[in-house]
Amino acid sequence: MSLWKKSLTELSSAVKNKEVKPSEILEAFLERTQKVEPEIKSYVTNLIDKAYEEAKKKDDKLLKLEEIPDLFGLPIAIKDNIITKEIRTTCSSRILENFVPPYNATVIEKLNKQGYIITGKTNLDEFAMGSSTENSAFFTTRNPWDYERVPGGSSGGSAAAVGAGIVPAALGSDTGGSIRQPAAFCGVVGLKPTYGRVSRYGLVAFASSLDQIGPITRTVEDAALLMNVISGWDRRDSTSSKQEVPDFTSYIGKDIKGLKIGVPKEFFIEGLDPEIKNIVENAIKQLEKEGAVIEEVSLPTTKYAIEAYYIIAPSEASSNLARYDGVRYGYRTSDYKDLEEMYSKTRDEGFGAEVKRRIMLGTYSLSSGYYDAYYLKAQKVRTLIYQEFMDVFQKVDILATPTTPDIAFKIGEKTSDPIQMYLSDIFTVSVNMAGIPGISIPCGFKDGLPVGLQLIGKPFDEGTLLQVAHYYERLNDFYKRFPGE
Repeated sequence: MSLWKKSLTELSSAVKNKEVKPSEILEAFLERTQKVEPEIKSYVTNLIDKAYEEAKKKDDKLLKLEEIPDLFGLPIAIKDNIITKEIRTTCSSRILENFVPPYNATVIEKLNKQGYIITGKTNLDEFAMGSSTENSAFFTTRNPWDYERVPGGSSGGSAAAVGAGIVPAALGSDTGGSIRQPAAFCGVVGLKPTYGRVSRYGLVAFASSLDQIGPITRTVEDAALLMNVISGWDRRDSTSSKQEVPDFTSYIGKDIKGLKIGVPKEFFIEGLDPEIKNIVENAIKQLEKEGAVIEEVSLPTTKYAIEAYYIIAPSEASSNLARYDGVRYGYRTSDYKDLEEMYSKTRDEGFGAEVKRRIMLGTYSLSSGYYDAYYLKAQKVRTLIYQEFMDVFQKVDILATPTTPDIAFKIGEKTSDPIQMYLSDIFTVSVNMAGIPGISIPCGFKDGLPVGLQLIGKPFDEGTLLQVAHYYERLNDFYKRFPGE
């Protein structure tokens, strides 16, 4: 098997056993990148050539190491809203087009200690606002399974890179489904951890109470491996949790007999493509045959999740994005008469249409006279959603749902209708609203395009999600399939 087809775990084992050099791994991914990246356009900043040079340096270091870290010499891509020291971090926005940070995000520091190699910063919807990666200020990333379709968003560049075999793993961020939805569209594994499990220090904020960094990988075991590295408390992030971090790889290979899996009826509603419904139900039946106990449950308030999310998230965005004023860093308009005009023209020229739309939505929701009517009500709905999840988790261990209502849509198909675009996240936003973990794994194909199964877990119980997801993954061969192969 070609090295670029191997999983992160397989590559880690090969490096630890000194069966392969980091430079040989990078050379394989360099060749693959040169072949498919010009069409897919997953990278905003492509560092694969520099990564190969770095890998050659690590070849010598490998010979001297007695204890080899799990990710030593392994290539990983980083979503371009995660801060990387001395490497351009743009958030796919013109307002940060030339921003080169002087520090690293906590997750990058943790990866650096492992000796990983960054292959590039991946494209996203501007400031992570979107579901298709069409809102990037630079270009649209394409789905590796069909170049006429979107890869999903906002972590579309990361998902497309992993799906195409350009890189074995990547980091993304998930505010309302931005890891899981593109993972489903690109046929890979995407895990949104519990809010607070992974430090947000150095993640450029969209909606601070919803954002969470997580892994996008080829296999479930790879996701567990990355979670071991990036999880844990961080004194620089006041929202990070001191909850003990288990060895997530210890859940890999465990049996699922007797585990209770809830199937929320509200997630199998009108608007869900009938073929996707059938594929997901068959996946759940497979788990039942293996000894899992399936039980229908109800989460009635989740039907309001999209509406509440699109009040809370833009409200937080309008506050977070106020820092981009042309004064301290980032783009500044060249033609202005006074300070007020500099502010307004800088933001008008620097932000794209979707970012402006959400800033206006959020500012309106927080304005005098509308705060109680919109923002406060949305927060009350959020509390009800969380309480319903906690009530259901008294009866079941995890939940199983579709990740998306349909397969990847065509580029340009939904750009003129923001509401239809927002509905792409209808099955994922409630997980962020409740702050609980969710994972998407491939469970089949419709018209040659991947379909995702979403598993949702109790707070800080990513282990059980990984256990069930891995068990299901090994019943099928979806993780072994590559586009064009």
